[in-house]
Amino acid sequence: MSIRTGEQYIDGIRNRKPEVWLGGKRIENVVDHPYFASSVKEVAKLYDMQYDPKHQDKITHICEENGKRIGNSFLNPTKPEHLQMRRQVFELWAESTFGLMGRTPDFLNTVVTGMAANDWFFRKHGDRYGDNIINYYKHIRDNDLFLTHAIVNPQNDRSQSSHNQQDEFTHLGVVKETDEGLIVRGAKMLATLAPITDEVIIYSYPGFRPGDDKYAISFALPIDTPGLKLYCREQAQSGERSTWDHPLASRFEESDALLVFDDVLVPWDRVFINQNAEAGNMLYPSTGINQQPSHQSAVRGLAKISFVADVACAIADAVGVDQYLNVQNQLSELIQSAETIRALVRTAEREYEVTETGEIRPNLVPLETIRGLLPHTYPRAIQILQTIGAGGLLMSPTEADFNNPEISADMHKYYAGRSDVSSERRIRLFKLAWDLCGEAFGQRLVQYERYYSGDPVRKMGVFYNAHKRNNPTYPRVERAIDEALELADKSKTKA
Repeated sequence: MSIRTGEQYIDGIRNRKPEVWLGGKRIENVVDHPYFASSVKEVAKLYDMQYDPKHQDKITHICEENGKRIGNSFLNPTKPEHLQMRRQVFELWAESTFGLMGRTPDFLNTVVTGMAANDWFFRKHGDRYGDNIINYYKHIRDNDLFLTHAIVNPQNDRSQSSHNQQDEFTHLGVVKETDEGLIVRGAKMLATLAPITDEVIIYSYPGFRPGDDKYAISFALPIDTPGLKLYCREQAQSGERSTWDHPLASRFEESDALLVFDDVLVPWDRVFINQNAEAGNMLYPSTGINQQPSHQSAVRGLAKISFVADVACAIADAVGVDQYLNVQNQLSELIQSAETIRALVRTAEREYEVTETGEIRPNLVPLETIRGLLPHTYPRAIQILQTIGAGGLLMSPTEADFNNPEISADMHKYYAGRSDVSSERRIRLFKLAWDLCGEAFGQRLVQYERYYSGDPVRKMGVFYNAHKRNNPTYPRVERAIDEALELADKSKTKA
């Protein structure tokens, strides 16, 4: 098998029977459930693009290893142009969803590809773990599978490490080893889109402390593995809302889930790290799994903030407020935020790094700069959208109002925008904006942008410490001081 169609993806999800819970009820059929159905359809569209003649050669390629056509997100970059090849699929898929779905299949494809490209790291702790990650990469590549991941512990007592929680297995850990594999128990979050994926991969951010070895594990399993439970967060939309009234929330809601492992068997051939705190802490800095998927996240973030900028400009134009200088300044701020991120993405690609194994990685500094910017620029973009939309965001009628002949004349009269902007056009624009900046759907998007890559405060600290390590001295500062002293000495000599 190689690239999948949307129909093949849906068939695969339909054949799986994960234990999914939503609102206190077990969901037996996620494909046809109103809440999940729209997300399934949107992901299926992405898979179908791989067969679209307009896109196929841009977002897929023939694999040199097996001669089959595979997605570009499975490409291990060994040439500079490979980064552009991967960006093409990132861009196309992000634009398809307006950047509003953060965990489309390309994200974790890139993560696992990065792991497999650095199998040496896993082999340091046992050859079989290196073999396992390469075989797993080939498995998801050759079957074009959709993965979710869970890499964060539940928010219990954050002041204590995993082994000091009240329950030994609040956080996911190993109960015992058997001939068949590891028996694991406990929970991980935040598994985005988990109910409509094929498999889950588990790993963790650095931060393991002495005594945490049993929790330092990495593995992958089918999402319907016995004993694995998916507890979905409260839905931000029912799945039954009109696409006219909720053009974004009705289509792009991403479920998030807490994963609970109830003595689940992880076969040995699916284990990548086994109870090794040192390996768990070094996974990110050693394998580039922070760096390569950051490329996808940056491109997706660019699509998202560019979309908000477009919506804000369209709203301002529809009611004629873009004639005011203060509004022009706000819109310019939005546009420049998007252009800043665009420039940083291109810089990361141009100033790439080459590892000792020949893997090409986009430059980390621009990518981390984007990660530092988005938690501020995206909420600010939403604030600008709220300000420009003002009270009009609170006063939108519904499609049913427009369709009722008794009141439709008033709808068309009192909700019109500036000249040549019909009432229906204006209201549909404002509903688009409201989904982004007022609905629970939109607020989840804001929170996602703040925390999708971890604690932004800690990330900024890590960024500065890395900068300090890479810049133990500041030659420009020393030159400025030395040149000033030299000029001062010359002045004294002349005197």
